[in-house]
Amino acid sequence: MTQKVRAAPEVLRTVKSPNPVIDLPKEGEENILITSALPYCNNVPHLGNIIGSTLSADVYSRYSRSRNRRTVYVCGTDEYGTATETQALKEGITPKELCDKYHAVHKETYEWFDIGFDYFGRTTTHHHTEISQEIFLNLGRNGFLEKQEKEQTYCEGCSKFLADRFVEGICPHCGFDDARGDQCDGCTRTLDAIELVKPRCLIDRTHKVVTRISIHMYLKLNEIQPRTEEWIKQSWKAGRWSPNSVINNGEIIDARMKSGLLPTPLTRDLSWGVPVPIEGEDVHGMKGKVLYVWFDAPIGYPSITANISPEWKQWWFNPKDVKLYQFMGKDNVYFHTVYFPSIQIGDGRDWTKLHHLSTTEYLNYEGGKFSKSKNRGVFGPAVKDTGIPSSVWRYYLLSSRPETADAMFSWADCVAANNNVLLNNFGNFVNRALKFVSSQYGGVIPDGGDAPGPYSPNDELDSEFITGINGLLKDYINAMEAVKLRLGLQTVMLVSMRGNNYLQSSGLNKQLMTENPTRCAQVISRAVNLIYVLSVLIYPFMPATSESVLTQINAPARIVPEVLSNDILAGHHIGTPAHLFKKIEEKMIDVWRGRFGGQEASRQETAADPLKADPGAKKSSKKVATPISNGPKSPEALALEAKITEQGNHVRELKAQKPKTPELDAQIKDAVNVLKKLKADLEVELQKS
Repeated sequence: MTQKVRAAPEVLRTVKSPNPVIDLPKEGEENILITSALPYCNNVPHLGNIIGSTLSADVYSRYSRSRNRRTVYVCGTDEYGTATETQALKEGITPKELCDKYHAVHKETYEWFDIGFDYFGRTTTHHHTEISQEIFLNLGRNGFLEKQEKEQTYCEGCSKFLADRFVEGICPHCGFDDARGDQCDGCTRTLDAIELVKPRCLIDRTHKVVTRISIHMYLKLNEIQPRTEEWIKQSWKAGRWSPNSVINNGEIIDARMKSGLLPTPLTRDLSWGVPVPIEGEDVHGMKGKVLYVWFDAPIGYPSITANISPEWKQWWFNPKDVKLYQFMGKDNVYFHTVYFPSIQIGDGRDWTKLHHLSTTEYLNYEGGKFSKSKNRGVFGPAVKDTGIPSSVWRYYLLSSRPETADAMFSWADCVAANNNVLLNNFGNFVNRALKFVSSQYGGVIPDGGDAPGPYSPNDELDSEFITGINGLLKDYINAMEAVKLRLGLQTVMLVSMRGNNYLQSSGLNKQLMTENPTRCAQVISRAVNLIYVLSVLIYPFMPATSESVLTQINAPARIVPEVLSNDILAGHHIGTPAHLFKKIEEKMIDVWRGRFGGQEASRQETAADPLKADPGAKKSSKKVATPISNGPKSPEALALEAKITEQGNHVRELKAQKPKTPELDAQIKDAVNVLKKLKADLEVELQKS
């Protein structure tokens, strides 16, 4: 098929090679290094884990590439430490076998979600050991390590010191019988294993557990703290960190830093880990010990990079030319903003340190928390078993991204997002325009008289449309540059809504084609060029959808434009139009709730009316989703649906905020009233159409 696309530098995108080979940073250009928190390799990820780090990082990585920036995105499984040994013991396999098993599960899950790492590696590699040991030795050479002697639990039957998670006993505070060595599940207090009453060895409960003195090396965080604070204040301002970090409005708010950092252990009495490096004589008694997993885990970022490029240092020791963006849940903030930067400072080399921090709050599941043990929530490989395409999952999770407050996963909202926004807004616009080209113009873009290049915002007929789109493109770029991903996605949907409105207000139909063929050709040409723009705006969020759009319009991948322009020219042959999304039947909401609701859902299924568990969600879905099958909606209805989705997210964010105050209750009440008004307005609008 003939392609007639404007081949200009401001149009076409450089497409990344699928091979695990990375570009090297170039002086004078924007070089973006991206990491997402390394998932711990002792379980499968759930939806909250995915939106909190890997998916969010993937969106920014794809956006960066859509601006033709040199970009590298790495991640991998964090595999050493006590938790791995404990889980391996429970499953009756070796730590290596456990890591192999769960690394494959993680990799498969992320691939299904279209998460496009340059490389998804792991920490159990030669490069990781080598780099971790080198940093440890540098800290010692620079005077930032000290030896400390402390009591630890020791199993006489195993003839070894026991890590916290290998010890159980009676909580000294509440008397709970199965308290762990690091925390009591009865009263949630943090514990030291030597505090437990009647301690037991997890490996063999008949063994005798005592306390003995053990020697470990500690990092003098207290001596590095002044330099760390100075760096935090500079980086926070330059990189515009998320507000939920250790610093807010220029003031460091982390409690540990305000009270003064203390020396922290860097070694452990374990067998599964990076061996502590020893230079010369073992004067500190480190033989047989390993590096603490919290020390070696963040070193996984450079070590994973080293596994795909011998020139990895050009990325990790190049703060002048490289900007590091890191994505994680809020529980990982301290380790990426205080702990690891302190290690980099103490190491003494000129590391590429954190530029922008992007964190999320928690995504909860239908009124509760995700729980693997209770089979509550959607985990790993089970996501694809729902039959919902990965693009729809990506859209819903990103539209609900908990950026400033905890968010709640809802099956009713997920289905409504597909049916009301993707199907009836985005999909409707693309399909309507392309089907018209196919049926009325034989699949060939007609000549509307526009010259190649940017459309004039002073256009006689479409000035409002062109100016509006250009304004939204500016909003999109501003949101994405600030890593406000949810706002960026909302803006994409506003662009497609403008497209629907444009076709409606222009009166695109056979009559227009007959009575004013030039105007009809102009409208369809401009609509198709807007679809071309949408193909790149949606690319970071829904890459499979973007690829489908490009296939249907038969065009190469493009970069994000600053203004709407005539890039797909007259005479261009499009591909075959097809529906981008399919309707999800509402009855599936209860099916999925029953399947993924765990023990609580099982009890509800035996009740006379299982829908009473969440009547609000059912009522809401009926109000908005029932009319879906009644045909295309008006632009006003589509606009109201987008506002309802946005207002619903706002209500959930307010409800998740703590502590509860009269002022917050009033805000919630006002926000709920706005939501009710929007839904009522939508019902009226739907009855008109």
